[in-house]
Amino acid sequence: MTDIVIATNNDGKMAEFEEMRHVLADSHPALRQLRFVSQRQWSVPSPVEDDDTFRGNALIKARHTAARTGHPAIGDDSGLVVDALDGRPGIYSSRFAGEDATDAENNARLVEELAEHPDAPRTARFVCALAFVRDADDPRPTVVEGAWEGEVLDAPRGERGFGYDPLFFSPEHGMSVGEMDPDEKHRVSHRARALKILIERLAEIDLAHAS
Repeated sequence: MTDIVIATNNDGKMAEFEEMRHVLADSHPALRQLRFVSQRQWSVPSPVEDDDTFRGNALIKARHTAARTGHPAIGDDSGLVVDALDGRPGIYSSRFAGEDATDAENNARLVEELAEHPDAPRTARFVCALAFVRDADDPRPTVVEGAWEGEVLDAPRGERGFGYDPLFFSPEHGMSVGEMDPDEKHRVSHRARALKILIERLAEIDLAHAS
């Protein structure tokens, strides 16, 4: 079993990684050999995310966590890209309504801004970039990206998930992510799509000697 530290202090995101590992293990057996652990075990503070892309910020997180823990790490940067808002909130999704904004405050800000564009399309996508490093100075980091297409609702629906899940409508499923069965979400989400790609790439790496 190989430990990989997930570079997050977000309990919801950490739980989602572990749930995805469980749900995807049947189709991706390599996941059974990995154990995801939170950087909280090392009291790792969040780094300054000063890149202007999901990929760049994911790599910043991965290198920062690997340096602080001495273990291989996965950095995640994800957010909601809304066409009518020229791609916002994007990399600022978790702090759309302010640095310490709650999910409810971010959702309310999104609804308010979209109300100013009543005739604009509601199309949007969740985007997730994952960066894996064997150590802090890994010269060949693995960085992948996954996206989930959908639409933004006028009001939240459902109480499952976190972040913008209650506002994100999946036409394929006919419901918001906040209404969706968690196992189904963990099979098809932007983060699950990115993780599937990452696991396929990691199969080419000797993880047993990565740490």
